[in-house]
This record gives sequence, C-alpha cells and structure tokens, in this order.
Amino acid sequence: MSRNAIRNWYLIHKWSSLIPTAFLLMLCVTGLPLIFHDEIDAAMGEDAETALSGVASANGGLPLDVMLERALVERPGEVPLFMAFSQDSPLLTVTTGPTPDAAGEDMTLLFLDRTTGASLGPAPGNALMDFLLQLHTDMFLGLPGMLFLGAMGILLVIALISGVVLYAPFMRKLPFGTVRKGRSKRLRRLDQHNFLGIVALAWMLVIALTGAINAFADPLTENWRDGEIARMTEAYAGNAALAPADYGSIDKAMSAAQQALPGRSPQFIGFPGGAWSSGHHYAIFFQGDRPITQHLLTPALVDAATGELTDARTMPVINQALMMSKPLHFGDYGGLPLKLIWAALTLATIWVLWTGIMLWLRRRPGEIERRVEEIRSGAAARASS
Repeated sequence: MSRNAIRNWYLIHKWSSLIPTAFLLMLCVTGLPLIFHDEIDAAMGEDAETALSGVASANGGLPLDVMLERALVERPGEVPLFMAFSQDSPLLTVTTGPTPDAAGEDMTLLFLDRTTGASLGPAPGNALMDFLLQLHTDMFLGLPGMLFLGAMGILLVIALISGVVLYAPFMRKLPFGTVRKGRSKRLRRLDQHNFLGIVALAWMLVIALTGAINAFADPLTENWRDGEIARMTEAYAGNAALAPADYGSIDKAMSAAQQALPGRSPQFIGFPGGAWSSGHHYAIFFQGDRPITQHLLTPALVDAATGELTDARTMPVINQALMMSKPLHFGDYGGLPLKLIWAALTLATIWVLWTGIMLWLRRRPGEIERRVEEIRSGAAARASS
C-alpha cells in the first residue's frame, strides 16, 4: 500500500476504535455475567424450570384455554399479551397487561405448571441481572439507546476490518503471534493488542454484527408487522381490532396452526393487538427441531374469533437473522462449554480494548508518521519504542 493509503487506514482504525471504546467496555463488562444468566438464576433459586418435571409444555398438558383462565385469575382486569412454551419442562408462561398494546414496563409475566395447572406466581425478579440487561441493551434510554449501541457495534466492525488491513503488512517480517518481550513495555502492549485482536477477530465480528442486529429489533419487528403481517391479513384491513372479550379458543387456534405446520413445536403465541400480531389474530410461532433451527420461527396467523387459519409464512430473512442473532450473541447454542468459550473471548476483548486505550493515552509526538512507516516497510522487527 502507498503511504497515503496506510495513513488513511490508520486513521480509520484509530477513530473507529476510540469513539466506541468506552461503550464497548461497558457492553463487555455487563455482557459477561449475562452469558451465565441461566446458571446465575438457578444458583439463586430463581429458575422455576428446575423444580418441575413432566411433559414439556410445548408438547402437551392441560388445555391452553384452562391455563389462560387460571393466569387471568391472578391478574383480574388485565388481558393476555403472550403465552410461551418450554421445550424441556411443563413450565408455561403467560404475559398480561392492562391493554393489548401495553408497554413492557406495564406487563406481568406469570409462571404456570401445565401438567397440574398450578400457578407458580409472577416471574421471580433478579434486580442485578435486570439492571445489567437494561444497561447492556439500551442504557435505560429506550430505542435511542439501542440504536446508539447498534452504531457502536458497526464502528467496531469497521475497527476490526481496518485493523486486519494494517496487521498483515506490519507483521510480515515476524512469525504470527510474536510478542517481543525484550523490548519496551509499550511495544509489548502493542503486540498483545494485535495478537489478541487477531485471535478473537472472528468472534468479535460475530458479536458486533449480532449486537447491531439486536439493536434494531424494535424497528425490524415493526416493519415486519406493518409489511408482512399486513399482507397476510389484507382481508381484515379497516376492521376494528378484536376486543379481548371476543377472543375464541386458543386450543382450536393451535390445532389449526399445527395442521398447517406439522412436525413443528410451538414457541410462543402473540395475542391480538400486540407488536407480534394483528388486531384480529393469534400469531402462533413455531420453531425447528434442531439446535440451530429452533431459533428459526415460522408464524401462523389464526383468526382469534373463529379459530380458522388465515395464513402461515416464513419470516423475512432479516427477521430470521434477528431471531438467530439473540442466542448467538450470548452463546446460548451449545450449553455451558460454549458459554465458557464466550466468556474467555469476552475477557480477551476487554484486554484488546484496554490496551488500545493505553496505547492512545501514551502516544508520543509524530506517532502517526512513525506507525505509517513501520507498517509500510514491514519493519516491525526493528521497531523501537
């Protein structure tokens, strides 16, 4: 590369790294315990599934209408918003709220045992994990915070790509992964920064991209509802939303959906009027039967009044990517071993970010031109502090 090209890439890497660094450090620190949120909840006695045994709620149990009725007894005057199923235990959850379009803070999540019909009460709270999740997701700023953190993830992608472009010529006279221990502390820190950055490169790209996709979850869901859902329910356009008192049998709706999508397992139901459905339908989401496909959802829209199937379509690719990105972001695909790998790579990323900050804080006059010359000549082996 020419001197100007190297200088430009260096400046791109410098500023795409520096601008988001503080926020990326926050995301790494808060994300580390979130990787183990299931294990932490179980250790604190807040995992309701571990105490239940029997047929998975996605596969059978008491009628869904009975379960919904028992849930609404717990929350008089409220309406159902979601019903979700477990693939491993009889645990069934029902989310209620004051209105069909209730905001998240107004919702109540109830736990029930589908085998016995027993209510397990509202979902137990974990104030620390809730705080960390909210900070990690949107910094308590709602959608603007989510979009801002998504932009920080995109800057990280740019920093990683520019770092690779600079790393190859810089290290061409040294064996891969060399850390020059006999040189200055600053040079050793630079080598560690480069080496760990390359080692964790693929993982950081995955985390940055999935994090950016997750940040746009609300707009993507809204776009799907206003586009795909609207096309699937064109016959209902202009009709007033169905009143909760007019909702029909969930069991009948589930039967119609399962006939349209045989061999799939239900994951959750979105009730009429919410973000995941129309004003007239139960949106029943089915998942695949493999670890990778269980996050690929196919919705069936069933008329909530009559229980008749309206349509069933695979979600658009971008929405499928959203569904896939959430568990991949937190390493939820492969159990504890994968979570441990995720944690180790998170620690490596923290070190890369920290060394990057230290290198910038301890920069010297003429730093850019010196670094450009080192990269251009491939003379890293001869570089001084």
